[in-house]
Amino acid sequence: MMTWNKFISLLIEVADKYYLLAGLAFLIFYVLLNKKISYKKIQLKFPRRTDYMREITFSTISMLIFATVPLVILHSETIRPYTLYYKDIDEYGYMYFFLAFPIMLLVHDTYFYWMHRAMHLPRLFKIFHLTHHKSTNPSPWAAYAFHPFEAVAEAMIFVIFLFTMPIHKIHLIVFFSFSIFYNVYGHLGFEVYPKGFNKHWIGRWINTSISHNQHHQHFKGNYGLYFTIWDRLMGTLRTDYDSAFDKVKSRTGPFKEQTSSM
Repeated sequence: MMTWNKFISLLIEVADKYYLLAGLAFLIFYVLLNKKISYKKIQLKFPRRTDYMREITFSTISMLIFATVPLVILHSETIRPYTLYYKDIDEYGYMYFFLAFPIMLLVHDTYFYWMHRAMHLPRLFKIFHLTHHKSTNPSPWAAYAFHPFEAVAEAMIFVIFLFTMPIHKIHLIVFFSFSIFYNVYGHLGFEVYPKGFNKHWIGRWINTSISHNQHHQHFKGNYGLYFTIWDRLMGTLRTDYDSAFDKVKSRTGPFKEQTSSM
């Protein structure tokens, strides 16, 4: 039976990771090291306080939705028996247990790419995606700053997992934790990968903070989440991505014109 105690427990389990990772990233990059590394910021200016508040508010709403989905599915005696959720690792073995993680990343990246492109269609953009794109210069708090409709669409990846492949509780915990981590990095506003990473034989297939920052700034191109695979296959990787990456990573000192609203 679904209870408020279960919901609160799931909400804490989901939200604490977001607030910890986004909060820690914000503290380090936007508060403690603000003046020392501001010249490394992808977009040199910092967001306004009102931007941070909007991002935190909508991210909190998203956390409520993300906690509701597993509550409805996994704590329902009517729905759970139809899922592929399992509790004993030996049921599918350790080889599958570990192989499931990269499979989940590839499935999520595919789902996200096509869902993301769909939300950029004019008729859907204002309804689903405009709220997230109000962060044209995103901060770590923008990671899950979605309109409730988009948050529901984002949460559907858990439904896909639970009904299409055997999923253990640890899979969900590790996957969601990594997803938050990479979303925070993607919206960090700073690039932590080294110079030349975008052209490395592995790095060219990995999505970066600069890539996603370009998407927020220009609204077009760079639709991927973890990888650039689909963007490269479908020709939606921005043609100025490499030059933008090289430009940001070539900065060697502070700029006098930089300002912060902190």
